[in-house]
Amino acid sequence: MKQEKIIVIEDEGDILELIEYNLLREGYTVLTSRNGEKGFQMVREQAPDLVLLDLMLPGLDGIEVCRRLKSDPVTRSIRVLMVTAKGEESEVVLGLGVGADDYVVKPFSPKVLIARVDAVLRRGSLKEGGGRGERIVQPGLVIDSARHEVQVDGQPVSLTATEFRLLHFLASYPGRVFKRDQLLNRVIGENAFVHDRNIDVHIRAIRKKLDRHRNRIETIRGVGYRFMDDRG
Repeated sequence: MKQEKIIVIEDEGDILELIEYNLLREGYTVLTSRNGEKGFQMVREQAPDLVLLDLMLPGLDGIEVCRRLKSDPVTRSIRVLMVTAKGEESEVVLGLGVGADDYVVKPFSPKVLIARVDAVLRRGSLKEGGGRGERIVQPGLVIDSARHEVQVDGQPVSLTATEFRLLHFLASYPGRVFKRDQLLNRVIGENAFVHDRNIDVHIRAIRKKLDRHRNRIETIRGVGYRFMDDRG
């Protein structure tokens, strides 16, 4: 039996029922709200492990709910998974920018929804300086921070310092979507005088060196990048 508590804030009744049913079937404790303001208060009172947050809510929309959650000391560490209609790229970018951990696009299959929920809960809260540690091991890929080495299918691969930091950072948070400017700040530095599209150049170089594992780094159109965990 899972111990995690999830609050679903969604105003469409049929979608709310679908989400609630599938989460309950997986063993999660589920609370629901069809109103942004009431949902925010419920989160403050109940302190869930995860919030599933629809963007298009009447009154207080999902972006504002997320902004309040992430600016409130009581709720800022709670993970947020946005639920967005297909094609709302600008809303996804805005949601990630105010602190959402990830998103799922409507219409979605129950399997995809549960997979995204499980992934966000597994990752836990993203902390400064956090990550999986010095050595990341996946089938065919080893990233060793202490040795500053990368091996692809048992063979050493030479990366520049920036490429290494970028790959290690993404791989430390598998499934987590990062905007380009977030990667710039985390990997290159907040005061770096470079354009965020420079990240694209580094990503292309890394993918070339990863060879058959190049698809581990996934492009999220209009948003940024994420590293896909292949360990199953």
